[in-house]
Amino acid sequence: MSSINERTPWRGQISAAGILIGCIGCVIITASSVYTALKMGALPWPTIFTSITALVLLRALGHTSLNEANVTQIIMSAGSMVAGGLAFTIPGIWMLGSGHDVSWIEMLGVALAGTLLGLVCTALIRRRFVEESDLEYPIGTAAAETLMASRAGGATGKKLFGSMAAAGLWCALRDLAGVIPTMLCALPIPGVAFGIYNSPMLLSVGFLVGGAAVAFWLAGGFIANLGIIVGGSAAGLWDVTVAQGIVSSLGMGLMMGSGLGVVVHDILPKAANLSSVSLTPGANGTRAQGGALALFVAAAALLICLILGIAPLHCIIVVVLTFVTTIMSAQSVGQTGIDPMEIFGLIVLLIIAALGESNQVKLFFVAGVVAVACGLAGDVMSDFKTGHILGTSPRAMWIGQAIGALLGAVVSVAVMAALLTAYGPESFGPGKLFVSAQASVVATMVSGIPSVPAFLVGLGAGTVLYCLGIPSMMLGLGVYLPFYMTISATLGACVKWAYDRIAAHRDNAANARSATCAPANTAASTGNLRSATGDNTSADNAPEITHEESGIIIASGVLGGESIVGVIIALMSVAGGLMG
Repeated sequence: MSSINERTPWRGQISAAGILIGCIGCVIITASSVYTALKMGALPWPTIFTSITALVLLRALGHTSLNEANVTQIIMSAGSMVAGGLAFTIPGIWMLGSGHDVSWIEMLGVALAGTLLGLVCTALIRRRFVEESDLEYPIGTAAAETLMASRAGGATGKKLFGSMAAAGLWCALRDLAGVIPTMLCALPIPGVAFGIYNSPMLLSVGFLVGGAAVAFWLAGGFIANLGIIVGGSAAGLWDVTVAQGIVSSLGMGLMMGSGLGVVVHDILPKAANLSSVSLTPGANGTRAQGGALALFVAAAALLICLILGIAPLHCIIVVVLTFVTTIMSAQSVGQTGIDPMEIFGLIVLLIIAALGESNQVKLFFVAGVVAVACGLAGDVMSDFKTGHILGTSPRAMWIGQAIGALLGAVVSVAVMAALLTAYGPESFGPGKLFVSAQASVVATMVSGIPSVPAFLVGLGAGTVLYCLGIPSMMLGLGVYLPFYMTISATLGACVKWAYDRIAAHRDNAANARSATCAPANTAASTGNLRSATGDNTSADNAPEITHEESGIIIASGVLGGESIVGVIIALMSVAGGLMG
């Protein structure tokens, strides 16, 4: 499919109408993402919502191309990840009460530097992580299924949109009406967030990922929560607070080690062929793209040095580590649909602090740049997966991402500055008007890694395990993420296991019946052969989707239902906040 993508004319997939719709949507989605991230400590993927919105609006104007709709939704959604990178890091400065008055120029420098580096890194690793790997990218796959189902209609459309409506209703009852609890089966275990998160989206992620990946995710959760926290504390090796520091340090080390493993095992051996990841075919296109990417890196470095005041040597390290962490982000989103962008920013922050940078405000700027780049990388790579399925031109998608991300950087900074001016820095933090949960974690750990030995063990283990073919990123996510998220995703994988076996049993039974009822006459056999070879092209005789495809469609609808409701609730919250 990669060769098809490269030959697809990209100019026909970007229209003036699509850019206008995308930019208007980008402003709305980005503003709501800032508010949601600060207020609720969450950032639902807007991709399914923007895919449907773009398709509906373009069709109202007479545009029916799925590729055009895909590029339009990319413009609409790109800014949300930039908003997340800022909202998950910068408010930590105000929580610490450093007295530094962060200007909108500094916030814009963080947003633009991270955006430029994110666009560069994803252009370089696109082919390796989308076309050459077997990563699922559940969000991108779900978006492609949504767009294709809109054209397929019939049973396929009913399955997708029916499951989408059911999940959306469930989430509305949970988040708006409050008649369904958010957490189920919660147990009061000191230091462990044990329970089942009542999230259709997380269940569908477990279903779409399934298999060994979720098993390692669960293994990491058991090691961290039942092993280190519960077991170690019960044995008297440490108290719960120390155990939590060991867990967070080990999880960060495993994820960082996994990123280094990708570089050592996959990137460096192919470094001479990095130009093959070009978004533009041909030698001239490769040179032009290489020049543009080099300018992006230079611009980002200047912003980091001149606007943010980071020392040149530290700036170089930040740029290099941003490349490593965007690889980690691409792998994490590809496997789980989860992008812990603030964790990647925190990892680089701690490394720069260990190298001698003591100014806490500058350390937050470093975390913000990396978090924006990693957030955008997760969004870009997921969108590239959607385009790879649909046949959208990589160049058209990348241009759409650049438009949406750069616009989103400006909008997110404007909203952050407006909220800061209206409510003051004292409104950010636990128990305050804007909880800013992720930024609170960064603020807590800005003084250093809680357990350096655990971090180093994780770093080495993550690198070695990845080189041995073991998904150390999934193991690290299981160690770091709250246990209730791990349990919920595991339940989704269990549903997938049961579904596959029931479907296999039905297929075997159907094949047995078909074998006993096979037509004996030659005419019938010839007709079957024509149908099998595709000579019969009637829509009425189109092949039915398989049980596996049906499961993916339903899971994609469930995932999309919660994401759409999440975006709508965010928009309502923004409107309510402005009116209040």
